[in-house]
Amino acid sequence: MTTHAEGIGETAPGPVVKERRPLGARIAERLSGGLVRAVLLVVGLFWLVPTIGLLVSSLRAPEDMSADGWWKVFTAPSQLTFDSYQKLLENSDITNSLVNTVLITVPATVLVVVIGSLAGYAFAWMEFPGRDWLFLAVVGLLVVPVQVALIPIAELFGTIGLFGSILGVVLFHVGFGLPFAVFLLRNFFAEIPRELLEAARLDGAGELRLFARVVMPLGGPAIASLGIFQFLWVWNDMLIALVFTKSGSQPITVALQTQVRQFGNNVDVLAPGAFISMVIPLAVFFAFQRQFVSGVMAGAVK
Repeated sequence: MTTHAEGIGETAPGPVVKERRPLGARIAERLSGGLVRAVLLVVGLFWLVPTIGLLVSSLRAPEDMSADGWWKVFTAPSQLTFDSYQKLLENSDITNSLVNTVLITVPATVLVVVIGSLAGYAFAWMEFPGRDWLFLAVVGLLVVPVQVALIPIAELFGTIGLFGSILGVVLFHVGFGLPFAVFLLRNFFAEIPRELLEAARLDGAGELRLFARVVMPLGGPAIASLGIFQFLWVWNDMLIALVFTKSGSQPITVALQTQVRQFGNNVDVLAPGAFISMVIPLAVFFAFQRQFVSGVMAGAVK
């Protein structure tokens, strides 16, 4: 027989409560099925249709393009030719504009990434008077639209002799790209564990060495994401280039628009030029796709 003392402290087992999973986890589990993947694959193929159409059009003769649609090439593959790309290389306006686009995009991207990284580290981990107020001023610059500054900066560049030059376009892109770069990288660098930085300082690392050896490797995904955003923005820009460039400094976007205005039926140059203008940023994006995804996911987790 069980005594009363043996029963003291014993509790009857209660009903088993099933743990509820978060709503986001349940939705993600349901969306990871094969049907959803098939739908996403179809959507991706539809997204690629304009790119494929432009590629096929750039490989057809002008008379073929005026006769029927680009899909005709699947039943008549003999229409494919590289003559349009040969004419493109012989068009000095297009080739020079491609060089100008590189001369504008690469420095504007590198300067924004380098200066933004240094400023982001300073705002995150260095103590100096007025740091928080300066950061608030930088954040406030994010709401300034580009259109507001076009005329004042154009007048300023005309006064100092930079209007119509590649350097002027680069400086404009750097000036308007830095607020977002500083804001993004400062928030990312601020999440680095303080103990890691203090350990590096105890080992004798100065600020520059600490930035180069510790902060930069840890901030690689965010820096890569920023570089991709800035590269795509500058490469595809037309408004700023249309205002601040002249005939000798125009990028590919303005050069193609000029070709349309001057030669409405110059399709044999426009199609390959537009495809090259589009495929280069796509290649850059896919080349750094892993770093870009890592940066986006790191920002989402933090």
